[in-house]
Amino acid sequence: MNDKPNSQFEVPDQLRTYAEQSVTQARKAIEDFMKVAQTTVSSVEGSTHQMQAGAADINKKMLSYAEENIAAAFDFAEKMAREKDMEEIMKLQSEFMTKRMSAFGEQTRELGDTAAKTASDVGQQATKS
Repeated sequence: MNDKPNSQFEVPDQLRTYAEQSVTQARKAIEDFMKVAQTTVSSVEGSTHQMQAGAADINKKMLSYAEENIAAAFDFAEKMAREKDMEEIMKLQSEFMTKRMSAFGEQTRELGDTAAKTASDVGQQATKS
């Protein structure tokens, strides 16, 4: 332990190494899962042309967002594992949450727009039929 009474808490090297290895293993597992999910999403798309196009677009966007969010979370976890003091950890946490909330808002808006367009297209197609 450090003899300095006012020194900051430091994360031990061994714990940071373990955390980095855990993040690497978890990232690999998620990447494998996402590959399977992409294959599944590609093979299970809607039955009508309008619904199929809309569902495929939404599925692809959601999968893309999931990949983006997972990558951001792993990048964050890797940065956290390397930090040595709590001040930097808290700063990273704050920055991560701000960026993710902004990204989630944009992703939600884009999904809503896509769903509304699909519903409109299906409604117009049904009116024509």
